[in-house]
Amino acid sequence: MALADEKIYSVQDIYDLPEGQRAEVIDGQMYMMAPPNRRHQEIAGELFGTIREYIKKNNGQCKPYIAPFAVFLNADDRNYVEPDISVICDKNKLNDKGCSGAPDWIIEIVSPGSQRMDYMIKLFKYRTSGVREYWIVDPKDETVTVYDFERDDMGKYSFRDTVKVGIYPGFEVDFSQVI
Repeated sequence: MALADEKIYSVQDIYDLPEGQRAEVIDGQMYMMAPPNRRHQEIAGELFGTIREYIKKNNGQCKPYIAPFAVFLNADDRNYVEPDISVICDKNKLNDKGCSGAPDWIIEIVSPGSQRMDYMIKLFKYRTSGVREYWIVDPKDETVTVYDFERDDMGKYSFRDTVKVGIYPGFEVDFSQVI
């Protein structure tokens, strides 16, 4: 429960931010976002391209989106995130504002200031909101941590490994080719 003088933030507070400023709201707490660095953007772009091409080539029904893309995790106005990559398979969750509900697959690329968010706060929130699969890509440690929430499984890989995608049997991401 929030303290009496602690502000509870909503999605409207995100929309009220000055232009160019980005933040996320998780359970009513606002977390400011720093601009991503060049390596972060390169990794996000390559992963997104790999995922998009796989889905297109296999006539997949899911849609991949790259940040900034609004995800409203719960049916309330206290949870708004912008994952680096979101894959949504239920088109009924998509609207003009973004995704209303949990994406099937989320990838976050760790920045120096986002470790606590990605490894703790978002891990818990994504798991409890219904995300099926969550990848944390850490450029500093050159690791990929994969949480397959449907199978209650977790694996850790290096940037030299090929990583299987749980929501797409047969799809693997060869990080040595992507990074």
